[in-house]
Order: sequence, then C-alpha cells, then structure tokens
Amino acid sequence: MASRLAAPPARLEGLRVFIAEDETLVAIFLEDLLEELGCTVAGCAGHVNRALALVDSLPLDMAIVDINLAGESAYPVAEALKQRGIPFIFATGYGEDSITPEWQDRPVLHKPYQIADLQHAMEQALARRLSA
Repeated sequence: MASRLAAPPARLEGLRVFIAEDETLVAIFLEDLLEELGCTVAGCAGHVNRALALVDSLPLDMAIVDINLAGESAYPVAEALKQRGIPFIFATGYGEDSITPEWQDRPVLHKPYQIADLQHAMEQALARRLSA
C-alpha cells in the first residue's frame, strides 16, 4: 500500500493498539491504517467475550472499540479498558447519539473514516489520558 503520510507521527510510533471490531474488512483496513501510523496491532476481537479476555491478558497502550460488536453493546469492553487505565476510542457508524451519556466524553471515530481522522482521535485519547 502506498503511504499517505510523509512519516508516522512520533507520539503514535510503537503504540500497542487493540481493535474490537466485528466487521472483518473494517478491521483489516484499521490494521493497515494503524501500521501506517507506526503502531503495532496487539490483538483483534469481534465479540465482547473475546475482547474482554484479550483486554485482560494483552499489554496494551490504546484500543479502538466498535460500539456494537456482533449485536452486543461494547460498553463492558470500554469499562474494562477504563479500569486498566487504557485510553480508547469508540468507533461507530451510527453517530454520537448512539453513545450513552456516561461515555460521551471519549473520542469518537465516525465510520467511514480516513487516516487523518484516526490519527486525530488517537491524539485526543492520549491527551485525555495525560490530563486525567
């Protein structure tokens, strides 16, 4: 794939990112974008139970969580990430109204997205962690 960035942003370089996404093609696209940003994909899951198991067992720096995983709410995954202090981004194709009020302070990646959108959301998540 031809690079769309002159160079990966240093602040994202080497981050271990977990993907919770139930659409295979979206997950593959996201993996490619993360690698282009200099990140490492630490793991990927398409169901809540599998995502929870991986969140508990993997060394992670950040996560991207589709709000709906195979018909289930991904809020348990968000809660597990919050408990571990891992910054995360919600991904959704349904708009911000699909996110419950208690989670609306988190960065949101709106589908369909591009690499600049992902980079911006990741930087927001990191800044949120630093200011917390």
